[in-house]
Amino acid sequence: MSMDIEVPEDFTVVGENIHASRVVLRNGLRAITLDDGTEAVPFNNISGGECLLHVPEKYKQTQPYQQGQIKHFMIAMQKGISDDPKENHEGAEYIRSEVARQITSGAHFIDLNVDEISYELEIQKRAMKWVVEICQEVSSVPLSIDSSSTEIIEAGLEIYDGRAGQAIVNSVALDRMSALDLVTKYKTKAIVTGAGVDSMPQDAEERISNVKEILDVVQNSGLSLSDVHVDCIVFPISVAPDYGNHYLDAVKEIRGIYGSELHITGGLSNVSFGLPKRKLINDTFIYLSLQAGVNSGIIDPVQSNMKKIYDLDISSESVKFASNMLLGKDEFCVEYIQAWRDKRL
Repeated sequence: MSMDIEVPEDFTVVGENIHASRVVLRNGLRAITLDDGTEAVPFNNISGGECLLHVPEKYKQTQPYQQGQIKHFMIAMQKGISDDPKENHEGAEYIRSEVARQITSGAHFIDLNVDEISYELEIQKRAMKWVVEICQEVSSVPLSIDSSSTEIIEAGLEIYDGRAGQAIVNSVALDRMSALDLVTKYKTKAIVTGAGVDSMPQDAEERISNVKEILDVVQNSGLSLSDVHVDCIVFPISVAPDYGNHYLDAVKEIRGIYGSELHITGGLSNVSFGLPKRKLINDTFIYLSLQAGVNSGIIDPVQSNMKKIYDLDISSESVKFASNMLLGKDEFCVEYIQAWRDKRL
């Protein structure tokens, strides 16, 4: 049984996948070992051809690899900015294939983040320029330029040609108000966050206070509320049982204050870090967030199908376990984890 919820007609999906931080497991379903011992991630290019993203020997010396992780988008980006044309092509094909997957699955923006490709700013900027150029060649939706550095964001905005529509800057924060200057300069939309100047918010009240402060500045800059997406910041529920309610309560209050013109968003999949059956948790949390007033999400639309989420059967046992955990009724996630161990999810 699903519960009727008001589905926002303008729900915006910011496809989150093209990040240098994303991993697949070496012993997982998406990675293979070839007969010669080479490891690779199989994929289909935008023409449907079967291709491989090969794991470079150099990457095998890194800590993530030793921990069983393949940072596949990092590898694609590193190939893309290398001096080897064959590697350039392989990296570009991988990125293009993911752009197509995200759009086919319902993304309205393609979020790009290269921060983890290197500690060197010039390499990060070069990677951002490259990935923007590759993505805009094939994307029918605008790009979301995402970084903790305004210099990296601007490097991407300099390359973006706007052919698919107005870009969005991810993100403007109280400790990085210079990003708002880029929003104005390049005439973009903006994701603004509920983070404080010196720290992350501890509860719903801090989120609301921070959002009010930053929106006062944003509105004075002339940016329309319809071009603003407020990220109320999602933390993993495995860390503290109140984290789900902190986010949901902040969403409800901000929606009440600013009305329907504003977009409210968040990295909704963050809530499931460290827990099994992440898709179940993510879909349930997106459903709860819709009830609270969210009309945007920084999510993986390949994994979280919005139509199925709207029709989520909240009376099912698995959804009840996830919902109780997300609403703070299952301290330390004990009941959820036990249900997973008992194969009840």
